[in-house]
Amino acid sequence: MAGDNSTTDTHALGPQLSVADIVIITVYFALNLVVGIWSSCRASRNTVRGYFLAGRDMTWWPIGASLFASSEGSGLFIGLAGSGAAGGLAVAGFEWNATYVLLALAWVFVPIYVSSEIVTMPEYIQKRFGGQRIPMYLSVLSLLLSVFTKISIDLYAGAVFVHICLGWNFYLSTILMLVITALYTIAGGLAAVIYTDALQTLIMVVGAVILTVKAFNQIGGYEQLAAAYARAIPSRTVPNTTCHLPRADAMHMFRDPYTGDLPWTGMTFGLTIMATWYWCTDQVIVQRSLSARDLNHAKAGSILASYLKMLPMGLIVMPGMISRALFPGLRGLMIAVMMAALMSSLTSIFNSSSTLFTMDIWRRLRPRAGEWELLLVGRLVIVVLIGVSVAWIPILQGSNSGQLFIYMQSVTSSLAPPVTAIFILGIFWQRANEQGAFWGLMAGLAVGATRLVVEFLHPALPCGHADTRPAILSSFHYLHFAVALFTLTGAVVVAGSLLTPAPQRAQIQNLTWWTLAKDLPPGAKTGDIQAAQKHAFWARVCGFNAILLMCVNIFFYAYFA
Repeated sequence: MAGDNSTTDTHALGPQLSVADIVIITVYFALNLVVGIWSSCRASRNTVRGYFLAGRDMTWWPIGASLFASSEGSGLFIGLAGSGAAGGLAVAGFEWNATYVLLALAWVFVPIYVSSEIVTMPEYIQKRFGGQRIPMYLSVLSLLLSVFTKISIDLYAGAVFVHICLGWNFYLSTILMLVITALYTIAGGLAAVIYTDALQTLIMVVGAVILTVKAFNQIGGYEQLAAAYARAIPSRTVPNTTCHLPRADAMHMFRDPYTGDLPWTGMTFGLTIMATWYWCTDQVIVQRSLSARDLNHAKAGSILASYLKMLPMGLIVMPGMISRALFPGLRGLMIAVMMAALMSSLTSIFNSSSTLFTMDIWRRLRPRAGEWELLLVGRLVIVVLIGVSVAWIPILQGSNSGQLFIYMQSVTSSLAPPVTAIFILGIFWQRANEQGAFWGLMAGLAVGATRLVVEFLHPALPCGHADTRPAILSSFHYLHFAVALFTLTGAVVVAGSLLTPAPQRAQIQNLTWWTLAKDLPPGAKTGDIQAAQKHAFWARVCGFNAILLMCVNIFFYAYFA
């Protein structure tokens, strides 16, 4: 039994790939190469603006597809399906919550970022607050989180999945995926990443729809799902926090705030804080919106991504629940879908991390660096990230995937809320200054890191054992902790800002919601009435769709509550 967790002979678990499976996988790789080469040749790769922001000429549909694909890495893909199998529907709240923060990104955050003429998030903070210590902290934190949570989880999940299905060596699977994703990321920059993300989105959605239809046909439709899930008690169980028994509240989105595994209070407030960090202040996501041709394209991209984020409930979570009783086939399509999820997230992380290091760290070390040097450094950073990712593989192999998912959530809830707090206060409170923001960040880091250390020293006990962990872990859900940490950081920022001099008016001009200059629509400056009317029309279309989207989201929340 000791070999159950090994990665040596796992391919024996399933049948060999059929000719149809091989054709699907081959076509998938071929499409990736074609789109990657085409977009790399088409992209403006010889300027910083062109390489890192796609020339700020991207239209709405690839932006929306890329926002979705960047967030749906293989780690999240497997995590949602696995959590759906273990705990039911509530985990879909992580996807549906994105609707509101994506709209906030396009209507609130992006106008300020565009008006401040920035490329990275630490660059905005440097303009808003001044000084060097906060931007440097945010740059280093973002790079560390990218390597040790995002890349780690996606690589582990994707490589293990491909290894199991194809029987390839774990290292070979990982290195092959890294090399393919790096080729067009290094060559074409953000434009190549966004266009290939659009292809990955199409593959993920079509593949997931086919697999979902097959799964529901086998189980007898949605009506049979609840009954079949409740009966799906495995003959062999592996001890963990749920003991693999179906939850009584599996079909409910809103769960008890005290005893629920995903309490509704945490999913409403704590998750929104973490989602605001991810969707509105994280370089991976915001960089796509900053590449938009104008604000209407940024808004439409967010709306498309929000509609796509409604799909994982039916396409990932429910099939995960069905998998407790059934194990649908179509291995070639499953591999293509998983590879699409993995490659889209990896390219996004590589590109954004390269942008962060080049624009926020290298430019400070070499303030006179020219465009050619910055572009070269940006490409070399991706190569270094690949090396670090490969070196990280032995640690991933020695870890349990379930522990890794818990680890990622814990790290985010402990480190992200302070960042959210300083961005929110920096945008909406003109009085916030550098001293208050810095000490708020440090207070949040101290408390968050303390909880993180305690959590690693006292891991969750197997089911059936009394929970003897400290109260900060056993009685304080990580989503509730995110709310407390956000509040603490905000309080320190407010206190520190009020005790020190206020920022000058010139320092906050065009950098807060209240000092943002009204931007004239395209055509207004040149007297092109037709262009101005067209812009106003599409602005109304975006506003109508935003309202419709929120109505759809609220309906689904109410239906599954």
